[in-house]
Amino acid sequence: MRVVAQSYSSGELQSIECPNPVSRRGCLIVETTASLVSVGTEKAMIDVAKKSMLGKALARPDWVKQVISKIKTEGLMEAYRQSMARLDAPVPLGYSSAGIVTRVGDKVAEFAVGDHVACAGSGYASHAEVVSVPRNLCVKIPDGVSFEQASFVALGGIALEAVRMARPEVGHRVAVIGLGLLGQLTVQILKANGCRVAGIDLVPDKLALARDLGADEVINAAADDVISAAREFSGGYGADSVIIMASAESNQPLEQAAEMCRERGRVVATGLVGLNIPRKPFYEKEIEFVISRAWGPGMYDVDYEERDVKYPLPYVRWTARRNMAAFLDLVAEGRVNVEPLITHRFPFEQALDAYEMILEGEEPYLGVVLEYGGDEPERVRHIDLKPKKGLMIAKGEVGIGLIGAGLYARGTLLPALQKVKGVRYIGVATASGMSGRHVGDKFSFDYCTTDYHELLEDERVQAVFVLTRHGSHAHFVSEALRAGKAVFVEKPLALNEEELKEVVRAWQEGSGFLMVGFNRRFAPTTRYVQKRLEGGTGPLVAHCRCNAGYIPPDSWVHHPQEGGGRIIGEVCHFVDLIQAITGGLPTEVHVSAADGSLAYLRDNIAVSLKLDNGSVGSIVYAAAGDKSFPREYVEVLGRGAVATIQNFKSASFTQSGRTSKKRGLGVDRGQVDELETFFRHLREGKPQPVPMREYVATTLAIFAMEESITSGEAAQIDVDGFLNKCLEDK
Repeated sequence: MRVVAQSYSSGELQSIECPNPVSRRGCLIVETTASLVSVGTEKAMIDVAKKSMLGKALARPDWVKQVISKIKTEGLMEAYRQSMARLDAPVPLGYSSAGIVTRVGDKVAEFAVGDHVACAGSGYASHAEVVSVPRNLCVKIPDGVSFEQASFVALGGIALEAVRMARPEVGHRVAVIGLGLLGQLTVQILKANGCRVAGIDLVPDKLALARDLGADEVINAAADDVISAAREFSGGYGADSVIIMASAESNQPLEQAAEMCRERGRVVATGLVGLNIPRKPFYEKEIEFVISRAWGPGMYDVDYEERDVKYPLPYVRWTARRNMAAFLDLVAEGRVNVEPLITHRFPFEQALDAYEMILEGEEPYLGVVLEYGGDEPERVRHIDLKPKKGLMIAKGEVGIGLIGAGLYARGTLLPALQKVKGVRYIGVATASGMSGRHVGDKFSFDYCTTDYHELLEDERVQAVFVLTRHGSHAHFVSEALRAGKAVFVEKPLALNEEELKEVVRAWQEGSGFLMVGFNRRFAPTTRYVQKRLEGGTGPLVAHCRCNAGYIPPDSWVHHPQEGGGRIIGEVCHFVDLIQAITGGLPTEVHVSAADGSLAYLRDNIAVSLKLDNGSVGSIVYAAAGDKSFPREYVEVLGRGAVATIQNFKSASFTQSGRTSKKRGLGVDRGQVDELETFFRHLREGKPQPVPMREYVATTLAIFAMEESITSGEAAQIDVDGFLNKCLEDK
C-alpha cells in the first residue's frame, strides 16, 4: 500500500510504499475510498516542517526547552541523536477518511467485513490506501451518504464540538469568525440548531458561499466595520456567542470576538489564534471563554483511542465518536451540505500534486478530496528493500531481525549497533508498516514486513531483537527462542510471573541464548568500579539514585498490560546493576512509596535489598525531581573503599586516602559494549553473557517490590524455588 507522509527534519513530502498494517485488538482494517485534506491544519504542519532548524526552534520554543534540558544532563551528542530520531521519522498526513472494512480485530462486535465506515484520528485515518483505526474512532456511514461526503467526518466533528461548547439555543444569534472549511460547516450546524448566524471573513467568495449555505448575515472584515455590523446583527445587544474558526498568529480575532459578544456571552476558540485574553472586555461583560478540543471527549485519551475504553452515555453524552455519528446524520438528513465545499478532487496517485497546489496558493481552494481507485489494494505484508542478488550473509556476519522500530530503536539501539562490526541487517517487522519501512531504508535492512513470523522463519536471521512495548516482550521472546534464535530484548523481560515462567520454559526448550537490555552493567564507568573493587573481601553496600523525571499518568508506560509501571519497566535496571557490582542475587526486598495524589503510580520510591552474599543495596527512584539535574548517581562502599559513578559520565575510586578518577567524553550507559559482548559470544559459541539465573532474580525482585508496597512488609525472593516450579509445570 501507499501512504502520504512528511519528514519533520527535511520537510519533504513523500508517497511511501509500505507493508499493509496488521489487524490489532479493538481495531478495524479499512480500505480507503476517499480522504479529506484538512488544508488548514495540514498546511500549518507542512509549513513548520519545511522551516530550517532555526525556524523550527522559533516556531516551537517548547521543543527547544526540552533539547536544552537534555543537553545539560545527557550531553550534546545524545541530545542531538534523540532529537533527530524524533524529527527524521516520517509522519503520515491526514486524519479524516472513509472506506470499506476488510478485517475486524478481536473484541470488535459492532462492525463486520464489508461495512462502509468513516474514520478519524491523526496517525489512524491517514491519506493511505489501507488504514488501521481503533473502533472508537470509526462510525458506520448512514444510508444515502457517499464515501466522499463521509470523508468530512473529522472536520464535521470538530465543528460540531465547537458548536456544542457555544451552548446555542433556538433563536440565539451567533457570529462565526473565519469561513474556511470548518467555518462553513459551523454555519450550517448552527442553522440546524435554529440559530441566526453571521459569518465573518476577508474573502468575498467565502462570504458568498456562507450566504448560500444559510448564513443570515455576512460581514467583510476587510471592508466593513466588523463590531458595528455584528452589533446591528444582534439587535444592539451583542452576539450570544462567537465561534472563532480563523487561523491567525495575531490576537485580533479574540479581541474582535470580545467586542462583538454580549454581556455574559460566550467565546469559543477553535482556530489557531493568539490567546492573549484582553481583560477589560472579558471582565466588564463577564464573558465566558473556552477552547474546543478536536471532535469531542475521548480525543487524546489513550484509553479511549487505543484501549477501547468507552465513556458511558449518561455521563458523557457527546463523545468524539458520537459527534462523528451525529454529524453524518446531519449530512444524511440534508441539513449539512458538503458538496459545495469541495473545490478540488485528486486521484490518490496524484496526492503530492494536491499538496503542491495548496502550498503554491496560486488558485483558490477549500475542500480537497483524495479519491482512491476502485481496484482493491494489493495485500502486501513484505517489501524487499534491496535487490535479491547479494543477499547472502558473509562469513563472520550475524544476521539480525528487529521486532519493533520505535523511538528507542531509532534513537538509541540502532545508532549503537552501527558501531558494532559484523552485523547484517536482514528484516524489520512493525505493526504499522511505515515505521518499519523508514527504519529499513535508513539502516539498510534487506526487507520490511508487518508479519514478524517472517523473521522467525528466515534462516539468515540468527538473532532477533525485541524492541516493542513491554507488554509484548515475553510473547515475542518466547516465540523467537523456540524458533532457535538468539534473542536480545529491551527490558523488562516480563510483566508477571506467568510470563516469566513461559520465557524460562522457552529458553530451556529453544536456543538458550538470551540477553536483556540491562546495559548499565556494561558501561565503562561500571567496569572501572568493578575492576577497582576486585581482590577485596567482604560484602558491599551499593546505592543507586535515579532522578527519573515525570511521565504523565495516561502514558502507556504506566498501563498494567502495556508498560507494567516504572518499577517493572525501569527500576529493574538498577537491580541488575547492583547484582553486577556486588556479585550477589537479591533474596529480600522492602519498598516504601511516597504518599501524594499520584502515589498509585509508584514512581517515587525507596528500595532496600538484601543479597545472598551478604551485600545490601538501596535504590531511590524519583519522578518528582527536576529533569535538568543529572539523572543517575551510584555509590558503592566496602572493602576499605568508596566508589562513585556520576551519571555514567565519570567515576571515582577512593581507598587509603587516595582518589582516582575516570572521565569519558559524555554519557555512556554501556549500549555499545553490551551489543559487542552479545555478538562476540554468539560468534565464538560462548554461553549468553549474563546467566539466566540473574535475569530471573532481577525480574522476581521487581515483582517483589510491587508486592512489598502493597503489603507494607518485606517480600522474599526465591530464585531456586521459582526455577524448580518452572520445571515441575513444564
